[in-house]
Amino acid sequence: MNLGYILVVDDEPEIRRLVQEILEDEHYKVAVADGAEPARALYQKQRPDLVLLDIWMPGTDGISLLKEWSSGGRPEVPVIMMSGHGTVETAVEATRLGAYDFIEKPLSMGKLLVTVERALAAERMRRENVRLKRAAEPDTFLIGKSALMQRLREDVERIALSESWVLIVGEPGTGRAGAARYVHYHSARSDRPLVEVSLGAVPPPNVAVKLFGAEQGEAITPGSFEQADDGTLVLNDVVELAAATQLQLLHAFQERRFMRVGGREPVPLDARIIAISDLSLPDAVAEGRFREDLYYRLNVVPLRLPPLRDHREDVPELLNLYVDWLVDNERLAYRRFTTGAVNALRHHPWPGNIRELKNVVQRLLILNRGDEITEAEVEQALGGRPRAVDSAPQTLFNLPLREARDLFEKAYLEHHLGRTGGNVAEVARLSEMERTHLYRKLKNLGINPKAVKEP
Repeated sequence: MNLGYILVVDDEPEIRRLVQEILEDEHYKVAVADGAEPARALYQKQRPDLVLLDIWMPGTDGISLLKEWSSGGRPEVPVIMMSGHGTVETAVEATRLGAYDFIEKPLSMGKLLVTVERALAAERMRRENVRLKRAAEPDTFLIGKSALMQRLREDVERIALSESWVLIVGEPGTGRAGAARYVHYHSARSDRPLVEVSLGAVPPPNVAVKLFGAEQGEAITPGSFEQADDGTLVLNDVVELAAATQLQLLHAFQERRFMRVGGREPVPLDARIIAISDLSLPDAVAEGRFREDLYYRLNVVPLRLPPLRDHREDVPELLNLYVDWLVDNERLAYRRFTTGAVNALRHHPWPGNIRELKNVVQRLLILNRGDEITEAEVEQALGGRPRAVDSAPQTLFNLPLREARDLFEKAYLEHHLGRTGGNVAEVARLSEMERTHLYRKLKNLGINPKAVKEP
């Protein structure tokens, strides 16, 4: 069994040979380099799990190489420094640059193995802490006893056990990012990195560097593909990608390798890809704004998350879960929701889906006094009546701009559809929108004009 991939960098052939033999006997995969240049090449070709790095080498020394690999603040992998002429100042500098430990030559193989084991264990613990922090909030996108949620749970479990790429679609607030994390942490790659990129939040000129990384001379900036390594890369808001970046992604997916910006050698692509989008992606394909060939590359296994209004019978269970979680984790006082309060929440249309429900529950627990939360208090928190147009502004300021815009547009259109009795032609006139564009917008936002009634 391979316990990890270790890169050994030392200019002394006998030390390289001895360390390689010892580590391979312990079931590590080992690569060796006699200086900075071959070390860079091996590091670029495949990111190791740990580096054993000599300090004093001809040309570029180990401290300089460590400084290159620490350009982001700390090395991406544990680095153990080795030296037969170390000083306190050198050890301090190496530690400041993010080295895990510093061992002296002549090497004690017993101490070397213990240090390697501890470094790898510390890295696994760091990743586990990240995972636990992300998993601290319950997987609410899977909560519910409705037939719709039972089918969703079955689908997600099957998808997690496969190695297939996934396209997750749904309205804002349905738990798309949580679904991506669930798939990763219940897959065979769960102990490998999970890297999430919100493409809509990255300025378009910077997207290529963010994804593929960059090379400038000997300095390397790893991108998200490299950071994900053989784990999972989650690409959120793929519909926002510019045409040039779409083409770069397509080539990377086809060839299973990519080039850093300014790079000379291709880097293998080993990560599992999970893409996330709202409901507008098929329309973007039809309109030519998103490449059809890239869409089919991403859409190997589709996973569609339902809006909360399609399974409102699950609201009471979600409510209880959020109350318990907020009491335990946010130190809020417990308050019981009356039957009328629960019914008011159940009949609300929830344009912001489960995220909006959590925000409302949190607000009610914080602002209301007494042991019970009543129907009147719920309706006040929702804006006076259970309608999307009234409840949406309460949560807009806590959301990313794109999701806030979607919520406002949804509330705006539902308001005018209610005023006009579902007359799309009249709504198009009032909103000064071309009717075909309005129909497309209604579809993207999940609005059925016939289902919207005047209050």
